[in-house]
Amino acid sequence: MYIVTGGAGFIGSNIVAALEDRGLGPIVVCDRLRAGAKWRNVAARALHDVVRPDDLMDYLDHHRGAIHAILHMGAISATTETDADLIVETNFRLSLALWKWCAHHHTRLIYASSAATYGDGAAGFDDVFTAEALARLRPLNAYGWSKHLFDRRVLADLNQGRVAPPQWVGLKFFNVYGPNEYHKGGQRSVVAQIHPVAARGEAFPLFRSHRSDVPDGGQTRDFVWVGDVVDVILWLLDTPKVSGLFNLGTGHARSFLDLATAVYRALDQEPRIAWRDTPEAIRDKYQYFTEARMDRLRAAGYDRPFTSLEDGVGQYVRDFLNNTATPYR
Repeated sequence: MYIVTGGAGFIGSNIVAALEDRGLGPIVVCDRLRAGAKWRNVAARALHDVVRPDDLMDYLDHHRGAIHAILHMGAISATTETDADLIVETNFRLSLALWKWCAHHHTRLIYASSAATYGDGAAGFDDVFTAEALARLRPLNAYGWSKHLFDRRVLADLNQGRVAPPQWVGLKFFNVYGPNEYHKGGQRSVVAQIHPVAARGEAFPLFRSHRSDVPDGGQTRDFVWVGDVVDVILWLLDTPKVSGLFNLGTGHARSFLDLATAVYRALDQEPRIAWRDTPEAIRDKYQYFTEARMDRLRAAGYDRPFTSLEDGVGQYVRDFLNNTATPYR
């Protein structure tokens, strides 16, 4: 049995689809579906069960011995969420409970960390897993801090010799884009936000730069296709000897202007860009550069190439965003 927390969400539902494509299972989704269309992300999947997060620990106890791995993608991922108590309870305490359960029951655990742990990037984007390296990081929001808090707790437990899951992996996701993110509203990838504007033949507004050394649209991110994220996770499931905290990006930063251009080109259009000031509320926290150091994942044995920005955006636009009949994976 595979448990995927956040399994009806963006990355989680892509993992669920890949597990099913491989014939792995039974697959159990742990998530809150609520009243929106999030359920559509898993509507085509043959699920064994759907469990509320509040019931998860009891479910695990009832099925102990039958669980092959827990893929913990569930979290409050909105960087704009301000209820820090709720974030700690959801992102830290549940993760800690799963860590302890997997350690006690000898069950593999792969969990979502985040590039938001790096803050403004002043300390770099190197996923060195030492107390000194982690102590230098300064996340800019409560979401990033909650992920960082758990990474540090994992390291502390390991350093103190406490029992750990037989395989454990934390993945610091960079800017992931791809199908099944439609329910995320303003937290959708910029690709998904640009597409409907570009499809109407209109200009998409990108943030102006407020730094003299960076041109408008020259702000960069490490944009990673969700299919590559899933491939790494499947490789980890195939490679149980690998444990650790790893970056998961492409290792190549690209500009927002590059991204917008790729969307317009995928629609056979010339790019049309408007410019707007970065809102003052986020201007002092805005990252101008992110780029994953991928050395440690490569050294662990992952040798597959990552999808280029143009190829990933093209696939997303052609196969999903333009496909109104079946836009879901």
